[in-house]
Amino acid sequence: MSTRISAVICTYNRADYIRKAIRSLVDQTLPKEQYEILVVDNSSTDNTRQIVVEEFSGVQNLQYLYEPILGLSQARNTGYHNARGEYVAYLDDDAIACPQWLEKILEVFDTVKPQPGCVSGKVDPIWEAPQPPWLSGRLVHVLAVIDWSDTPIALTEKQWPIGANITFPKYILELLGGFQVELGRRGNKLISMEEVVLQRKLESRGYRCFYHPEVAVWHHIQPHQVTKGWFMHRAYWQGVSDATIRIHKKDPPVLKRLRMVILHSIGLLRSPKQLANLMIPTDNPNRFTMKYTTWMRVGYIVGLLGIAK
Repeated sequence: MSTRISAVICTYNRADYIRKAIRSLVDQTLPKEQYEILVVDNSSTDNTRQIVVEEFSGVQNLQYLYEPILGLSQARNTGYHNARGEYVAYLDDDAIACPQWLEKILEVFDTVKPQPGCVSGKVDPIWEAPQPPWLSGRLVHVLAVIDWSDTPIALTEKQWPIGANITFPKYILELLGGFQVELGRRGNKLISMEEVVLQRKLESRGYRCFYHPEVAVWHHIQPHQVTKGWFMHRAYWQGVSDATIRIHKKDPPVLKRLRMVILHSIGLLRSPKQLANLMIPTDNPNRFTMKYTTWMRVGYIVGLLGIAK
């Protein structure tokens, strides 16, 4: 029987988590001959290679790949280029797939008509530290936690798939040119939105993104990710990501970009309340959410200038 689906884990210095992610794929209910596991090592400097190659040497349907160019989108593209399956399912290296994950993904592609261009599902958190009181429900999705519906649905324009749990037919990835390498995390640069850009591309061609709650994974939320400093860092790079999309989509000339920078800067300076929120510490979830969105605006301005670091 031919390989139906390729499960891809892209990893960067997550040796402490990669074992769990791989084990969850080894223990799938889908027959082994119907799927493969590809681990794309994106220039890790820890013992990731040793874990994959030595500890899982007995897993016949597992392949280790090394991608020297740093960047999550680059690694994801390497994954689908080497995939033998009809479908390519991406699982984060700090996530754990439910036992029927691959089986349910194939069930959606086999039964939903017209066939979706993307399938995603529920992402539940594994809190390694308590959820802080300043973290509102509006910001939890920043941690790649998603629960759109208790029943299967087609995603609307106000909903999006999460990269920790996302699957495409391989031909769709080939048709759309894969993930945009200007987006996606690169080391400590928390650039994002690559999945949303791909979602928009496939929807513009008439395909749908489909969500099924039983296509479920659990995602580790590490202690440093529930600190205010991490959230401000994430907000800044979200703004940079939004600006990067704007630049690549419309390619505005330099003078127009400068005018945009000036207008956004003036808008920010005219809002003393938002500026004050940047400076004043708070545990109030609503105020912290405002602080987050304001810092996003700062990142957007820096992104328009093309000087993000």
